[in-house]
Parts: sequence; structure tokens; C-alpha cells
Amino acid sequence: MSITAVHAAGSHDVLVELDDLESVLSLDALLQAQPLPGQRDVLAAAATLMVKFENVEQARQARQLLPKLTLNTAAATTGKLVTIEVYYDGADLETVGELTGLGAQGVINAHTGQQWRAAFGGFAPGFAYLLGENTDLQVPRRESPRTQVPTGSVALAGEYSAVYPRQSPGGWQLIGHTNVALWDLGRENPALIRPQDRVQFIASRQALTVKTAASAATETEAPTGTGLAILDSGLQSLLQDTGRQGFGGLGVPASGAADLASLHQANRLVGNTADSACIENLTGRMSLLAHGDQVLAVCGAEARLVISPAAGDDLRAEREVCMDAPFALLDGERLDLEPTGNGLRSYLSIRGKIQLPRILGSLSTDTLSGVGPAPLMDGSFLPVSLPENLQIVGQGEPSTLPRPDAEGCYVLRVQAGPRDDWFGPAGLAKLLDQRWLVTSESNRIGVRLGAEGDASALERVRSGELSSEGVALGSLQVPPSGLPVLFLADHPVTGGYPVIATVIAEDLSAAAQLPPGSQLRFELSESTPSTEGSQA
Repeated sequence: MSITAVHAAGSHDVLVELDDLESVLSLDALLQAQPLPGQRDVLAAAATLMVKFENVEQARQARQLLPKLTLNTAAATTGKLVTIEVYYDGADLETVGELTGLGAQGVINAHTGQQWRAAFGGFAPGFAYLLGENTDLQVPRRESPRTQVPTGSVALAGEYSAVYPRQSPGGWQLIGHTNVALWDLGRENPALIRPQDRVQFIASRQALTVKTAASAATETEAPTGTGLAILDSGLQSLLQDTGRQGFGGLGVPASGAADLASLHQANRLVGNTADSACIENLTGRMSLLAHGDQVLAVCGAEARLVISPAAGDDLRAEREVCMDAPFALLDGERLDLEPTGNGLRSYLSIRGKIQLPRILGSLSTDTLSGVGPAPLMDGSFLPVSLPENLQIVGQGEPSTLPRPDAEGCYVLRVQAGPRDDWFGPAGLAKLLDQRWLVTSESNRIGVRLGAEGDASALERVRSGELSSEGVALGSLQVPPSGLPVLFLADHPVTGGYPVIATVIAEDLSAAAQLPPGSQLRFELSESTPSTEGSQA
């Protein structure tokens, strides 16, 4: 049992390669019991472990410390025992019986005749990869994945079994279904199965009705008290703060503001703490109405800010206010944002605290997993309480928006790896030497890049497939098309395509502000760290 390599994965994360799954589980158990300085999250996978840290220095120290750790066998009985009743009527039950030679009833007997261990999470909130006591049910994934797998489906793939916590696409072999809620935000621990838990499946004699967990309320029934009423939510308006940390092992992304620099600036200007929730608005078009006197600021994507007087107020005229500076929106006044073209996401802060229920400690809306408040709609109301501190409002500041170079091209700095060896030196050079196009398929999950003119897709120098592993914010993951995807705030916890490079933390806010059609190139950061070999 040993660590074979330690890679930098962007500015704040570390990817650890290990001999086998037992080594992964051993290191996972060790880091959960004895966290390293600044450790925020640990993401276990089949042959790797990703460790996330608060800052660059803590990640650097971890790359030195990790290879020196001594691993012991993780106790097989760690975690609780979870019993799940299953009705074995899956669409692939007969196929699995043929693939294993056990027949349908033999598959049921083998599935219920052993305990399964939750090795690691990922893919979706509440999804756990369950490892059995033997390999009798080892089967390949389906050749053609289903576009929709029903909630509660019990499935097999490779040496693992799993239960789908929500309806989603999937390529696993379906053998049955359960009515047990795998993910429920109404529970103290939302995930029924956590890493290291043991699972015992029991055959049911009758079909089961799937239970759907009630979603948390995110809006008040009607505007009451002070706050902001949303008159026009625009193309997309979401609540975002600095995200939720420490739930990656349960399949929950951190989420949070795509452009943290603009979020922090907007909060600073109105006297809020840096991690307070703001409205993240796509393209800078929306309209709001003040209930009570408010102090606001708008940062990020540039917009014309027009305030209309309250109904019946003949003494005040329509006025414009500046971006990147605090301003007053008095009771009954209306604020309209009209985009002017520069940037992609605007951040509107309101002095005080938005009084809505936090979900896993955050008000961030995760567009990938569905965790968090619902997107703001026309008619939504955000109740706001008075500030909890006496911090004064700030003065106007320069915009944090990125600026292109003399040729109209934006530049983002990257660190190579952790899987640049899948493309070789020529592949990395190609990534850096050519221009890339930001496509219209981009969103909060990632910036999808295209190639035009003399540019072309990246090509692998290695065959085969990469086992799913943890991925870092800013990762440039390269799917079979060869066109990179730059992961933003709502990126999946794990990924199965190689990451050729990772955008450094200082440039991620700029990446989030690039509208479709932008030209982009990458350059290697001067502080690119190296891979550490095993010293254990």
C-alpha cells in the first residue's frame, strides 16, 4: 500500500495517485481523521484521491507531506450498516444474468447475499460507488447509455453497484428499484449512504413506490418587510455566495459565484462580509423594486443602471447611478439594469443579510446538481435584514473585468497537468500556441471552447480510458472531441476525461466573464509546480 505520485491540480488542489482502491480508502480514512492544514475536502475515486485546500501555500506543503504518509488498511467495518429493500424488476436483469452466467434469480441471490461497501461518492449528490465482497456480478456498462434512468434504480457496472438518487442519464445495467430516498435535504445527514458505510440489499416481493424528498422552500409567500422584489429576472438570475465546502465526497459541488472577484467587490462596497450572498445575473439585464430604503452595488458585467422614482413621487426624476460604487434605492423605487456589452455576469449586492434558508450552509444555486435555492423568477421577493455589523459602505472602485490584449484576445494563465502526459509535449504546446473560441454552449458548469481558422482539436498520445477522478475548479478537461472544457463553479465533482492543464485561481474570475465569441489563449504560469514521486 503506497502513494505512487502526487500532482498539482490547479492552484489549491492536489491529486494523489495510489496503488489500488484499498490504498485510496486508507488515505481517505487517514485524512478524514487527521486533516492536513487548510484541508477543505477529500474526493476519493477508484485509484486516486483529490485533496482541496484553502490556499496555494497549503497545497504546496501538502505535496511535500503526502508522499511521506504511512498507510494502513482501512477497517472494513467503518461506517454504519444501511439496509435497502429492492424489487428486482430491472430492464437489464436478464442481460446481467446472461453476462454472468447466473441467470436472473442467481443475480438476485448474489446481490443480496453479500454486504456492499461504499468506497466513494461522486457523479450526483447521494450517489455512492458500492464495492462487493466478490466479483460474481462484475459486468460492463451498457454500450448505449440511457438518456434517463429513473430515481431509485439499482444498478451494476464494473465491480460496483449503486442506487441512482435522482433521475439522470446513465450507462449502468439496471437490475431493480427501491423506494428509499438516497438524498434528502430534510435529514440531518442528507446522504443516506456515506463513504465507508456498509449496505445490505434485501429482496422485496412487491413493487415499491419511489418516494420523492420535498424540496426546501426558498421564497416567501408574499413580499413582507424590507427587501427586493424581482420584477424582471432577465435571462438568468441566481443567488450566489462563496459556495458550500466539504461535501464533495457526497457528490455535491462547491458551486458559488462564477466570478468571485466581482462578488467580493460588490459586498465590500455595501459593507457586507465577503461571503455574503448576491444576485448573479447573466448578461446584465433585470429589474427590481425596493421595499424599504436599501443600499446596493452592481459589479462585474457592465450595465446601465437606471432608477425610476416610486409611484406617485412627483418630486424625484429618473436618474442614473454608477457601477462599482454603492448607491441608495429608496422605498418604492425601481432599478433597471440594461447591458452595455462588456462582460457576461453582473453581481448585485444589497446591504444586510438575505433572509432565506441556507442549504448545506450556503445560498448558492448549483445548476448541475439542483442543490440550493431555485433560480429567481419574476415575482420573487428577497427579504433582507439589517447588517449584522457596523461596517461602513465603500467608495467607488475600478472594474474587475478582464481586458483583452492589443489583438483583442484574452489571456488566461495555466498550470500543466495533472494529465498532460495523455497529450504529450506537442499537445501541451498546441494548447498554448493557438487561439480558442468561447462557444455559445458555455454555462456555469464550464466554458466550452471551439477551434476555428488554423486552430484544431487536441489529440491524445495514449489509448484507453481514464478512470473517473476528482477534478479541480479551472480544469481544462478534454473529451474525445479534443475541444477543451474549462470547468467553472458548477463543474462536476469527478470526471472521466484527462485534464491537460488548469487555469490558476487568480484568472478564474476573468474566465467567468468571457461572453460567447471571445478569442482566448493560454500561457504557462511562471509558478507551475512539479509532480512529486512517492517517498513512502
